[in-house]
Amino acid sequence: MVDRRDFGSWLEGPRARTTPGRWPGEQLGLPERGPGSIAGFGIRLVAVLIDWVVALFIASGLFRVPLPFTAQHTSGADSFITLGVFGVITLLLVGTLGFTIGHRVMGLQVRSLSGTGRVMPLQALARTVLLCIFVPAVIWDRDGRGLHDKIPNTVIVRTR
Repeated sequence: MVDRRDFGSWLEGPRARTTPGRWPGEQLGLPERGPGSIAGFGIRLVAVLIDWVVALFIASGLFRVPLPFTAQHTSGADSFITLGVFGVITLLLVGTLGFTIGHRVMGLQVRSLSGTGRVMPLQALARTVLLCIFVPAVIWDRDGRGLHDKIPNTVIVRTR
């Protein structure tokens, strides 16, 4: 269950994160750096941008959604189609493999913090829905986990 204490670190501001000798993921039992450590914001952003571009091309091919760099007019419905494709790709790949195309390219993996480390289907569904809402993805705690990872009890770690 998520309660107010889970969000204290981001509500308290950046000073809460500068505890000497501590690193993101230490409380979760993850290493400070290298494989298995918490992935930083920048590398995760690049991964999601890669996934969004893949979703744009799939939406363009299957549903004739115009690509953003073309001169064709796009509607709001086109954005929702692309978001739906992005959600389906994320749900299927994270739920089965533990990573999306962007995660794989950037050397990342989604892991469950409960049980074996493998993301269960309900965790993948909850994570994908929250990621598509976007707001939970930009609110994170001292371990660098967004609400879309905190609520389903998952974490994005480096694989290399």
